[in-house]
Amino acid sequence: MKLWYVIADGGRARFVARDDKGTFRTVGSFVATELHLRSSDLGLDRPARVKESASPARHAIEPRRDLKEAAKEDFVKLVAEQIEAEYGSGQFDKLVLVAPPGVLTELKNALSKPIARLVASDLQKDLTKIPDHDLAAHLSQH
Repeated sequence: MKLWYVIADGGRARFVARDDKGTFRTVGSFVATELHLRSSDLGLDRPARVKESASPARHAIEPRRDLKEAAKEDFVKLVAEQIEAEYGSGQFDKLVLVAPPGVLTELKNALSKPIARLVASDLQKDLTKIPDHDLAAHLSQH
């Protein structure tokens, strides 16, 4: 059985597997291009404005969703798509998902039903910045 650990947050993800000696090794990783941008850099600096017909006042229109949050959601969908592609090429049989609580929920929801059935367990932790050689301390029970 090939077990992969998907370690992600809202802007970074990596796929980790254990080698023959049980050492954790990153087999793939990617970072969202929007990760370090502010919401204002992702879209217009100022919200659109609307003028009321009954008065000369003008009001800003609230954006439908925060652009940084939208970028995070799009990244989580990209991670789910990449998991699907890796499974399609026979890279793993089971998954352990590791992410902060909100991202973990989004990732689970983004997975297709066949892939979701491959999830052996999950861990609500942000381990994206933990180097491979320190992962054993965090993932020994999973």
